[in-house]
Amino acid sequence: MYQVYVIRNPAGRFYIGISDNVENRVAQHNAGVSKWTKARGPWSIRWTSKPMSITDARKLENLLKKQKGGNGFYVLTGIERTKGS
Repeated sequence: MYQVYVIRNPAGRFYIGISDNVENRVAQHNAGVSKWTKARGPWSIRWTSKPMSITDARKLENLLKKQKGGNGFYVLTGIERTKGS
C-alpha cells in the first residue's frame, strides 16, 4: 500500500510525493538523496493520505500537483494556508 505525502521546508515550499514508507522517504529527503529536495530542507511532513493502491496514489499525487499553489491543494489536503502561500 502507498501513501501520498506533502512535506514542507522552512521557506514554505511544498513537495508532493508517494511512498510505501513515508517516514523513511522523508528521512531520505532530509539526507539529500532526492535531487529536487537536496539542500532545500529540512523537510517536515504536513499531510499524508490514507493507504491506497499505487494506481490510486499516482492519480491523487497528480491531482495535488495540478492544484499545487491553488485553493484546491489546501482544500484537498486540509493544510492551513499561511501568509505568503
